[in-house]
Amino acid sequence: MATAAAPTQYAGWSREQLVERLMALEVQQKLSETQLLPTNGVDKPKPTTRVFSFYEYPRRKIALRFTYAGWEYGGLAFQIGETPLPTVEGVLFDALAKARLIDVDAGFDGCGWERCGRTDRGVSGAGQVVSLWVRSALPVEELEEAAVGPPAIAPCSSKSSLDEDEAPTAVPESVEKKVPRPQSRNEHDYVNILNRMLPDTIRVIAWSPVPSKFSARFSCKWRHYKYFFSPQNLDISRMEDGSSRLVGEHDFRNLCKLDAAKQITSFKRNVMNAHIERLNDNLHVFNLVGSAFLYHQVRHIMAVLFLVGTGLEPPSLVSNLLNVSEGEISPRDGEASYPVVDRKPEYQMADGLPLMLWDCGYPEGTFTWRTTGRPENVEFVDDGEMQRELQNIVTQSHIHAALNEHFLLAVARHHAPPKSILPLEQPGQYKVRKKPQEAIQVPLGGGTSKRVIKYTPVLERKRLDHVDVANERWRLGKGFRKSERRRVAEETGGTDDI
Repeated sequence: MATAAAPTQYAGWSREQLVERLMALEVQQKLSETQLLPTNGVDKPKPTTRVFSFYEYPRRKIALRFTYAGWEYGGLAFQIGETPLPTVEGVLFDALAKARLIDVDAGFDGCGWERCGRTDRGVSGAGQVVSLWVRSALPVEELEEAAVGPPAIAPCSSKSSLDEDEAPTAVPESVEKKVPRPQSRNEHDYVNILNRMLPDTIRVIAWSPVPSKFSARFSCKWRHYKYFFSPQNLDISRMEDGSSRLVGEHDFRNLCKLDAAKQITSFKRNVMNAHIERLNDNLHVFNLVGSAFLYHQVRHIMAVLFLVGTGLEPPSLVSNLLNVSEGEISPRDGEASYPVVDRKPEYQMADGLPLMLWDCGYPEGTFTWRTTGRPENVEFVDDGEMQRELQNIVTQSHIHAALNEHFLLAVARHHAPPKSILPLEQPGQYKVRKKPQEAIQVPLGGGTSKRVIKYTPVLERKRLDHVDVANERWRLGKGFRKSERRRVAEETGGTDDI
């Protein structure tokens, strides 16, 4: 299996961290120049430094549970090449490498890196999980499963196991399994070590030992997403009606972004729970729990629910978009048979800022979460420092909200509030409004909206090509040829300049 290239060491550093690093290097340079000054013929003894050898230490497989503020990053997944913003995985990998918990030269595949779920640019995570092999402070005899020596994987520039459709990472050949002796010393304090090196926008919450065959992705049974939104100008009861139609196993090809490069032919996904709840006076939250999700599936669902909530579309639109073949969805009481919608109508998906991967579900007993490296029988009193950090961030957010509310009050002294006819009592109400040229703002989430003067119902809009047609065109077109050239370039160590 090919190995992913290691991310650039300083890619995820802030400006302040880079300045601090430059100052430290200047101090080191001055000390070096001082050491080169004449010493009156007396040679100073050279200090002996032991060269660190990563593979002299045993490795164990663990799971890391962490949070991240998506708006600061260009997505979760590490990307080969330059990106406008750092990726969460790139920054986390850098911290692990700097702490010498992984071998930076072996890349992601060298440590068996796997994630639970991929989130895109701007999307946050509160319960993300990755699994990987890390250096341990315990002797081999105290580890149930330990990897010793270099992994049987050759470094390469390919993304390899970072791709979503890749098979689970193989168990290293050097793993030894045994009944371990009781832990006699402290393990590395993975949580505190990493959090000292990570920016405040990424926090490792806990770690847990896991078996060598555990996969953060394939062992996961469900993912829980939350989407926060303002109920202003929305009929929540209609949105609840629409969300209830999502539950069950359905074909979601009309409620996701179609990417021919992935060559997906099955769009069946199982939604276990979909409901809306009130968060506070200003916000509601849409909860979606499923075994797995398609590309941008949650954001497309939320865009449709916004149209339903404004009254521009009936709740039955959700059922219509799920009815990709004759009789796929049975009509509800009082509703006519749904037309077949086997090609996705054009519509804009919701904004990514309010979306969060809240939790990932695994079989009972999979984890024994820990926050320190102490033996389990040693008492530890948490000083609450991590909660204190997050409480301070929440307080700052409340202050920013209060400031913005007062800016609004200041504006209200001189400007009228916006007018809105939303939510409509019936979709047809939009066509008979008194001022047909008066635009409406269709919400897209995250404080964004789309200005619309003439609204076209979703089922009457232009439709994209059928999935089979799009996949075939990609296979026969330049997309496939380009991907093949890139694959060959990566395997041969060359560069792809297209």
